[in-house]
This record gives sequence, structure tokens and C-alpha cells, in this order.
Amino acid sequence: MMEKIKSIILDFQEAPLQTGVPRRLRLKTVRGKATVCIGVRRSGKSTYLFQIIQRLLDSGVPRQNILYLNFFDDRLHNLRHNNLGLIAEAYYSIYPEKKNTETVYCFFDEVQAAVGWEPFVDRLMRTEKCEVYLTGSSARMLSKEIATQMRGRALSWEIFPFSFREFLDYKKIECSGTLSTKNRLLVQKAFEEYWDTGGFPEVVGLGRDLRVKIHQEYFHTILFRDLVERHDVSHPKSVTDLAHWLVDNTASLYSVNSLTGYLKSLGHKVPKSTVSDYMEWFEDAYFLFTVRIFDPSIARSNTNPKKIYCVDHALVTSVSSGILVNSGHLLENLVFTALRRLHPQIYYYKTNTGKEVDFIVPACAGPVAAERSMRTRARMLVQVCESLANPQTRKRETAALSEAMSELRLSTGTIVTRNEDERIATEAGTIEVVPAWRFLLELPESTE
Repeated sequence: MMEKIKSIILDFQEAPLQTGVPRRLRLKTVRGKATVCIGVRRSGKSTYLFQIIQRLLDSGVPRQNILYLNFFDDRLHNLRHNNLGLIAEAYYSIYPEKKNTETVYCFFDEVQAAVGWEPFVDRLMRTEKCEVYLTGSSARMLSKEIATQMRGRALSWEIFPFSFREFLDYKKIECSGTLSTKNRLLVQKAFEEYWDTGGFPEVVGLGRDLRVKIHQEYFHTILFRDLVERHDVSHPKSVTDLAHWLVDNTASLYSVNSLTGYLKSLGHKVPKSTVSDYMEWFEDAYFLFTVRIFDPSIARSNTNPKKIYCVDHALVTSVSSGILVNSGHLLENLVFTALRRLHPQIYYYKTNTGKEVDFIVPACAGPVAAERSMRTRARMLVQVCESLANPQTRKRETAALSEAMSELRLSTGTIVTRNEDERIATEAGTIEVVPAWRFLLELPESTE
């Protein structure tokens, strides 16, 4: 095994780096902490590691000081938690002169595939002179695994498929500052392409048939590798059927009771507790996300119906049956993922008269804290509507948003549409109606 690891290390050091399109994630390293990049499969985590490696090389770090391993590599399949120490041993057997004298930059890709990785990385950081970078496709690396095993020695960052800005970078279209007429037209045209293709880097620029095929492959890989295999699910068909229903009902309300009843109608004898586990695992894999109602009572927030969204709106199009998903739901999903890149906590809101607003972004981490600071700290209210051309639709959407603004004491709210652009004055304040492409560009690149 030792010789195999040495061979993998040397192979990488001789291989050209595929750095792709520079991502707009600006992670910061902290001395003594591992840097962890987490996100859905095929979102570009490995490529992002290569971009970090390239920056190190450009700053003068020797290539020999880079240790990179991808734990999805079949050759590492037999590497178990009791012999992960062979990695450091193999590296320093190649470069003994570097031990405790030079900083070694360790990059471990999809590290969750190595059972027992946490104590190994923890020990490596304590005993060797190194900086550690990790990637994984499990949100548990943000909390349970790192909190219990790494004991505060890690800092986590999320990576999503391309944002619209990153898609424009891929297309080499300038999008900063005031747009010229030509650039605005290019941006609008690119948005229509982004609308069709979504943000997964591998499918950008591909034809529809190939894109759909790849998206469906992602879907099945996520289900079977990140759910069925990882959690040893005894009824895999129930997971698949549930995932299809959720994708078909993107941007719609659900309850665990209704999901359990649906699976029962298909002949699956799955208890409510198991369905709850499934929902946690979907979110853990960064595949599907649950949005709760904004309520100062955590109990009410948890017991009210929730809304479901997918990590990529175009993935929904490729995987869904096409019967229930409409373009309005896809637009809502697109807005959700744009907000989710910036804010880990997003809710939907119901006014005192039962009117619904799609998204509220609180200024604080949770609904209780956000409610307490309601009068002193701003937050964002966003309604999504494909078009306000229909007078009844316009009245319904603006009334809900205006009522929410009044209750939350906010002077502004936003309605995101496909193409419309105007400003509406209401008793509660001003409603900005913006086309989706402009909304995406006006969002900050980070919350800092």
C-alpha cells in the first residue's frame, strides 16, 4: 500500500493542473485549522482545490510541497482508518528533508470516503508542519463530524454550482459596474442560456440531450452513493420514489405526514421517522433543501408545512416528469439557490391574514434571534413571480409583500420576475420589481 500511495503522490506532482473557471468563493485560511470545502457532487470542489494549488505554486511554493489525494481513487479503496497514517509516512519517505522543516500543503479530496479521516487529519495537523485542505459532499462535515472529532480545528466553506456571475465569467462577459447597452444585451442573452443549463460546470456549453443525460446521472449517483450506500438504506426504491416526488414538487409545500402517506400509497411501508431521516439526508448531500416558515416559535416553525428546493433549477428540468414543475417554480428555485449561497438560514413568511411571501432572509442565525431584532436590524423580503402582467396576479403578489413589509416594519421589498422592471409605491413602502438577471447580479458576492 505504501508504494501505491507514493506512486499516486508523484503522479499528481507531474500532472498538469486543470484549474477551470476561477470561482468567486474567497475562502480564508486560519493558522492551525483545516480548510474544508463542502458541496454537492460535481459542483467543482476538486477544480477549486486545483485553483488553490495553482495560487500556491504562483506564490513560489515548490510542487514537491503539494500532497494531493482523491479518496474516490480506486487505488485507495483499501486504505482504512487504521492505516491512514501511511499517507504521511509515504510522503516523508519521498521527501525526508522536508519533515518538520518546510510547510507541506495537504489536499484531501472527498475525504468522507475514508473511514476514520477525522482523527487522522487532527493528528496530522498536531504532529506535522502542514496546512490541510479538505473537500466533501456531506453537510455533516460542517457540524457533527468536525465538531466531535476535529475539536474546533477546521473552518468550513460551501461550494455550489456556478452562480450567474461565475457563468458569465465562463462566457467571458463583463458584468461589473454600469453595463453598456451591448453588455446588457449579452448578459440578458447569457441569462437565457443559464436558465436552460443551470450551474453544474460539466454541463455548461453542452447540448440539451447530453446535459439531461449527465444531470440524470448526477441524480442517481447522489441517491445511491450519498444516501443508499452511505446510510445503508434497506428500501432504496422508497428513497428514489420520494426524491422524484420532491423534484416534481419543487418550490411547493410538504409535510412529513403527506410524504409518508404518498410512499404508503406506492406500497412502501416506511415510518414517519424514516421519512424524516430521508429528508435530512437529502439536505446533507446538498441535493434538496427544506425551507421552514418564519416564526419566533421554533416548535411552530418545525411543525408547519415546509417548502422544498433543489440545488440547481436545470437539474429539476432534467429529472422531473414535467407534469407538475412550471417555469414559475423554476424561477423561485433559481432565486432560492442564489440566496442560499449567501445565507444559511432562509425562511418563507406568512402574514397575519395568511398571505405568503416566498423568502425572508433574517439578519440573525435563527427565527427567535431574528424576531427579537426585528425592529433594529434589516432583512430581505423577496417575492418571486414570473410575470405581473395579469392584474389579479399583480394585486395578489404586491398585497402579500406590502402586508409583510408592514408587519416586519421594512420599507422595501423585492419582486423577482423574468423580464419586468419597475418600482411600485405602497402604503408600507417601495416594492422593487426586478428581472431575474439583474437581481442575481445585484446580490453581493459574499455576506462579508
